[in-house]
Amino acid sequence: MRFAVIVSILVFFVLLFANYTKLLKLPFINIPDKNSAENKFFPIYMFPRVADNFQKAPEITASSAVIIDAKSGIKLFEKEPTLRLLPASTTKLMTALVALEYCTPKKIVKITNPVTDGTQMGLKDGDQVTVENLLYGMLVSSGNDAAYALANACAVSFNNFIASMNQKAHSLSMTESHFVNPAGFDSRLQYSTASDLAILARAAVTNPLISKIVSTKSLVVNDISGIKTYYLENINQLLGEVEGLEGVKTGQTEGSGEILISQTTRNSHTIVVVVLRSKDRFEESQELINWAFDNYKWVTI
Repeated sequence: MRFAVIVSILVFFVLLFANYTKLLKLPFINIPDKNSAENKFFPIYMFPRVADNFQKAPEITASSAVIIDAKSGIKLFEKEPTLRLLPASTTKLMTALVALEYCTPKKIVKITNPVTDGTQMGLKDGDQVTVENLLYGMLVSSGNDAAYALANACAVSFNNFIASMNQKAHSLSMTESHFVNPAGFDSRLQYSTASDLAILARAAVTNPLISKIVSTKSLVVNDISGIKTYYLENINQLLGEVEGLEGVKTGQTEGSGEILISQTTRNSHTIVVVVLRSKDRFEESQELINWAFDNYKWVTI
């Protein structure tokens, strides 16, 4: 009996040693230098880590906020991140994603009975505008008229478009979000969270056109005739003022308070900051951006 036990132990260690030597020969064990040409086969992953001189995050008035590392999704800061709140015009990021699933940027949309509530691109009945220019009008000047024009044109029906917005939210694992309109008008059935909006922002900016639009400070676009002109101005005061800021979306209604989603890249590291129901979204977002880059460093894994 004792001999059998000893033999079993010896066999175990022999097999263990044999497998270990095989593992040593596998390619993934032999990680090349980061500057090596072989590095394309062995991607170097960078993850945020608390800096040695870590300082407490600034106090903010926002009811909910989150900072995430855009690449890994790791949270660097959170304050009531799953609190359901009104998303206001940040909704338009979802509208843009869904519109581009149904419509090409060059598709021409004829405007009928444009929405006139809230912020406007300036559409009039009978205007003919490309989907791309409607996206600029919706995401730069936050035009509610452009949001509804896209929802009416880029699906079988308006209701189908709204259903697609919620399906998209589900596919992105935005589990605490629901939409009933494409512009972000207040409704008890329209809600999201800081965590979900960070997910939405990350998804939206992976689309090159959306990424380009949300970083645009101002521009002029035309209808298809080239005669009618729409002057678009981004109300995001941080664009062009904060180092590395790449836009994303503002939002504000009477019920929502001040909202801002920001994406910022410094030293090749990108973070997303979301503040909801803030009393000073631009100041607080800037403070959180600077705090995150000052208090985290990115290390190679």
